[in-house]
Amino acid sequence: MGRVKLLIDHCSDESSSSVMAPFYANRSCDPFMPVDSPCQIGAYVRYAINVTEPADIIAGIEFAKKNNVRLVIRNTGKSSGPGSLSLWTHHLKDIEYIPEYKSEAYHGPALKVGAGVQGIEAFTAADKNGVVVLGGVCPSVGIAGGYTQGGGVSILAGKYGLAADQTLEFEVVTGEGKHVNASKTENTDLYWALSGGGGGTYGVVTSMTVKAHKDAPMTVARYSFGTSTAGASMDNYYDAFDFLHHMAPGYFDRGGYSFNIYSKGSPSLGYFFGPEWTEEDTAAFFQPWVERLESLGLKYSLNITEYPSYLTGYNSINNMVDVGASQSGGRIIPKDIILNKRAQYIQVIKTVIEDGASLLEVVAHPTLEVAGNPDNSVLPAWRDSAIFLITMTPWNDTAEWSQTLEGQKTITKWGGLLRELAPESGAYMNEADANEPNFQREFYGENYAELLCIKNRYDPDDIFYALTAVGSDAWTQSPDGRLCKTNP
Repeated sequence: MGRVKLLIDHCSDESSSSVMAPFYANRSCDPFMPVDSPCQIGAYVRYAINVTEPADIIAGIEFAKKNNVRLVIRNTGKSSGPGSLSLWTHHLKDIEYIPEYKSEAYHGPALKVGAGVQGIEAFTAADKNGVVVLGGVCPSVGIAGGYTQGGGVSILAGKYGLAADQTLEFEVVTGEGKHVNASKTENTDLYWALSGGGGGTYGVVTSMTVKAHKDAPMTVARYSFGTSTAGASMDNYYDAFDFLHHMAPGYFDRGGYSFNIYSKGSPSLGYFFGPEWTEEDTAAFFQPWVERLESLGLKYSLNITEYPSYLTGYNSINNMVDVGASQSGGRIIPKDIILNKRAQYIQVIKTVIEDGASLLEVVAHPTLEVAGNPDNSVLPAWRDSAIFLITMTPWNDTAEWSQTLEGQKTITKWGGLLRELAPESGAYMNEADANEPNFQREFYGENYAELLCIKNRYDPDDIFYALTAVGSDAWTQSPDGRLCKTNP
């Protein structure tokens, strides 16, 4: 690693904050390109440390500081940076089931996972012990890193809250190179920040311990609807769409969750998950919607199956969400919008769909009450959330660069319409527009100032950086990929 190029500088205010095209990942070399294709390393890391123990992380931090090298923390996600050194935590795969975790705040089953553990691995280990833990809809998502640290939406969000609400303790290497524990009794400020205040900026998590909940049956409903029958119109389609919103409080207040996928010219698809709902309960609940669809002359399908456990129900969805195939943004839609302003919401939906968007609606209501009233740094807007709406444009690896940039601008434009609709809400940092205006408020809300103090306390040399993470506004990226201090 002795030849790593220096890529952190203290630059003047005049340094450009723009990023030249070669430093975006989709213009970089990858192993799937033809061997003779011209490419550049671009935004990919130059070197990586395969982390197997905390000492590897400490050595990496010391090396980066000594040689003025940009540092990246990465498990399975897209974390990268031009010329950087990566701390690759993917092989920290230890999982420990704790039948009786005891602390002042919690007494019950828990699961301790290494930083490299992915959702499906944690779900499988929990299932073997008759419990469930919270993780993402996509099975490959690592759960101890940015997913949980950024809040963590789950199929069980309406039942138990967000993933960040389940945390009991962390093992962390701080920016000072110290390996510490963070919990409600030890380094409590760091524990508070890691539980919802964003990843990649306070320290490198090596393990996380979370609450485990007793397993229970799960009913899954799969449905689709569209305008392919004679006489059915887009107005009827939006009417059916709106009726789903009308129904939503009736299930998310009972722990239910759904995700719905919409785009112009394609049938809409959806999945509903009912923890501890029976097949009969679910069929009765959906009957008014079926009657509405039939009255509107829309073609539809509805299949309802009751599964004996969370994992069997989860496995039935066949990884419907295609990660990395789109550029995305979005916003948290408060419950009040669904109860009292559905007409305004559906009008925004019409506008963005007609403008070419694909939409993913995640319907859940992770209130403080269902989460057990935790004290953490989760964005407060989540507590009144009814829908998390994701707007998407296709990601095309072979498209002209100008087309990709236009897609980014379009995502930000649609985000403006959502901000006008729900100005006091916020956005989910894990599934957000990287160009979200005022990300400090939109991703962190009233917690930002305190989170920044904690960041500075545990990372005084500012070695950890991630785009839109707490403290990232102290840096700008120059055209050659260097990170430069905005106020040196």
